[in-house]
Amino acid sequence: MNLVISWQLPMAASAWLLAAALCLLPFTAHVAAQGCSVNNSNPSVPENNPAGYVVAIIHTEAGFTARIDPNYADATFFAIQGSELQLVKSVDYEEDTLLLVSLICENDVGERDSLLIIVTILNENDNSPEFKQTNFTEVVPEDTKVNSTIIAREELSASDADLDVIYYELTTTVLGTDGYFAIKGVNNPEIYLLKALDYDKFKWTTLILYARDRPVGSTDLTNTASATINIIIEQADTKAPWFLPCTFINEEKSICISSLYAGRVNMSEMLTEPLDLEPGPIYAIDPDYTINERIIYSIVGGNTENVFSIDADTGNLTMNKPATSPDSYLLQVMATQVNNIQKYSIAYVEIKVINKSDHAPYFESRIYNGTAFVDLVPGSFVFQAGHPSSPLMIRALDDDFPDKVNPNIEYHISNSTDFIATRDGLILTNVVLQSPGTVTLEAVGRDTVSLQKGSTLITVEVVLAAAVTSSDKQYSAQDTGILGGTLVAVLLVVLVLLGVMTYKQYGKRLNHLLMKKVSKKPSEGYYNQSYKQDEQPDVSTEQQKASENGRVGSVIEVQEQPVLASAFPAAEETESLPKASVASTIVFSQEEKEEEAEEEVEHEKEVKSILKTDRPVANDGYKAVWFRTDVDPEAGERIEVIESNATESDDDSDQELQMNEEEEEDDDKDHLPRGPGVSFASESSSLPAAEVNVNLSHTDAGTEGDSSP
Repeated sequence: MNLVISWQLPMAASAWLLAAALCLLPFTAHVAAQGCSVNNSNPSVPENNPAGYVVAIIHTEAGFTARIDPNYADATFFAIQGSELQLVKSVDYEEDTLLLVSLICENDVGERDSLLIIVTILNENDNSPEFKQTNFTEVVPEDTKVNSTIIAREELSASDADLDVIYYELTTTVLGTDGYFAIKGVNNPEIYLLKALDYDKFKWTTLILYARDRPVGSTDLTNTASATINIIIEQADTKAPWFLPCTFINEEKSICISSLYAGRVNMSEMLTEPLDLEPGPIYAIDPDYTINERIIYSIVGGNTENVFSIDADTGNLTMNKPATSPDSYLLQVMATQVNNIQKYSIAYVEIKVINKSDHAPYFESRIYNGTAFVDLVPGSFVFQAGHPSSPLMIRALDDDFPDKVNPNIEYHISNSTDFIATRDGLILTNVVLQSPGTVTLEAVGRDTVSLQKGSTLITVEVVLAAAVTSSDKQYSAQDTGILGGTLVAVLLVVLVLLGVMTYKQYGKRLNHLLMKKVSKKPSEGYYNQSYKQDEQPDVSTEQQKASENGRVGSVIEVQEQPVLASAFPAAEETESLPKASVASTIVFSQEEKEEEAEEEVEHEKEVKSILKTDRPVANDGYKAVWFRTDVDPEAGERIEVIESNATESDDDSDQELQMNEEEEEDDDKDHLPRGPGVSFASESSSLPAAEVNVNLSHTDAGTEGDSSP
């Protein structure tokens, strides 16, 4: 019995049909045709096989031969070479997954049979993933929200003929644009915005999307495809206006702070032209410059009495009326976008009201000539040409000032940074000058109040420092400061030494004078018992004896008030001194007398002197005592205390006090050489009717005397 099976399958069989065919393989494999058989009726062949690839080995019985049945569509793929069933061409899994071939076995007597062989094509990773489009360009607005989809999955998905799973990876090629875009997952190529965009940071970037048929890092053979995505950032209206000039305060340069505008107006004067401001006119821009929205200006604060107004379009600041107050104006100017009033900024404008300046500063000379030296440290002087020891100083005058000296002028060099000008007009180097030559500088003197300016030229000849002799050596400001400090220190040392030497030579004398001045002032609670006044003034017998032996005479007028009487030394202190010491304390130099006289004049309004050379007229409350130098003890002259009533005015007393002081000075000169005593009255003075003689000897100094009437 001959079983002939003839199958014709389409070249691209479906998977379920392939599974059904494989279920029949055990049956067909065990079916042997009469006269022939094969070692494998269901062989597997990898795709991309070379020609001559052996599919199976055919065994035939004696008298039988095998041939390929041409009625099968896949018969053209096979050939029989001897006992081998071979593929005559390469197969592709993506085109054919199964091949069917039938062998016919027959002999010479007409016996015939057939044998079906099913060949399975094995898939190989021989295809790379493919994108529908390999180049994309997307325009993304700057204000696109985070997590928004940039390119959808459907547009970016790749396919693989090997039906492999595709793995995706996204990278960027532009430095500084990492982290802004990402994909949803390794198997989902949808691109979305990961971080907010900033047009000022970058305006475009390029992304590369990779598709692989194996995971990243796999050791298996991997096929890769890529697509390029060009992202163009479109600037959006995201920033408020900026007043210029301004300073960036962050690295991203997304925030710019404007400077204070400043100007000047004259008191009670109205300007018709726009005000000159510093650092420049009021001007604002839209930082979103590709959009460049229109900006308008307005004054929103500080415009007291509506003195100023501003042009809404240009920002020019003008005056409506004169300023009558010396107070400064601090205006608040707002710049707003026309399309969006919420996009605004505020700038401050300070307008100072000053007295009118009729004259601009001007320099004494149209051109100054100076000399500088190479290889000197910055800050070295530029010297006057021909006078290398005199620093060059420029000076601007102002006829608005009586002496033409305007304290508000500042100097600067406008056309060079190698030199600087100090506030005093000195010209200094700002760098180390490298080579000789001639430099022309423009110096500007600017009135910081009126903002008026004057300029002059400075020609500086830079010469080699070696050409300067020792007498011409110049010094920097630092050297001058060090020298001044050294001189001050030396002067202080000299003053200290002079003070020490003066103290050593005159210290005792100065202390003595100071002690005398202190002792002359009445001190509370201190009473000199030697001169304390009694209720009944009389002189004791002992005192009378002392007066008879005394050499010094004077009239002492004692006020009856006890506080003034306490200004004299105590009797106990006088007794403790030797005679010579007691006498010497009364002898003073001419300088001391003059000092005492000056002090007495200063205090004559407060305390009347108790020393008198003339006998005063009657004055209630005063007593007079007379000391004579020419008393003859043997003559029996008596001591008498006279009470006098004051009848003269205070002015007469003051005149008498002055006369007495002058006479005392003359008397000092006459009586100082006589001995240990001193006379307090002139010899030519007229004596009162009664007199008292007191001896200043050691034995009787502390004894109070009683006077007889």
